[in-house]
Amino acid sequence: MRIVLLGPPGSGKGTQAGVIAQKLGLAHVASGDLFREAERRGDKLGKQVKSYMEKGLLVPDKITIKMILERISAPDCKKGCMLDGFPRTLEQAKALDKVLGGNGEAIDRVIYINVATDELVRRLSGRFICRSCQTPYHFISSPPKVKGKCDKCRGELYQRADDSAETVRRRLDVYSAETAPLIDYYKKAGKLIEINGAGDIAKISDNIISALNKN
Repeated sequence: MRIVLLGPPGSGKGTQAGVIAQKLGLAHVASGDLFREAERRGDKLGKQVKSYMEKGLLVPDKITIKMILERISAPDCKKGCMLDGFPRTLEQAKALDKVLGGNGEAIDRVIYINVATDELVRRLSGRFICRSCQTPYHFISSPPKVKGKCDKCRGELYQRADDSAETVRRRLDVYSAETAPLIDYYKKAGKLIEINGAGDIAKISDNIISALNKN
């Protein structure tokens, strides 16, 4: 089984992808994780990825497609995978379909997690991370006991460049312009399942599993 999980930044698709992949026994393939791994390496590719992420822009298709195709060819993806954060553009979706089709395979279902824009901005612009141990915080839903300090190691909390309110809105604009058309693409293919992304995380997971079972 091959499933694509779509949703705007802050929709919780990363969390849901991990949960659903585990329950269904699929490999969780997250483009964001691949990007951050490249960024940590600090090589030429990593620097290119970092420059786009800091500006709230999508990493170019040529770079993204190469990284994803290498990942889904790994042994742990042979039984199926949950694609999280890919495809993000029509070009990527068509490239993925072409590669899978050449192997007699295809995307089985596409889950779209829908969340209102105001809620997305609230979720994303309040995120902070410990500079020392990388523990995440949210100044509304999960604030630290002491402002600006990590509860675990007392390290300094900082906000990533791509989590500032200005960059968040830019990211949502990019999503609307380049990623939202995928909803129509997969809907026409009869593969789209839309899920309300507001509310309890566990309930959303149950709704996704239930929808997949029905389909």
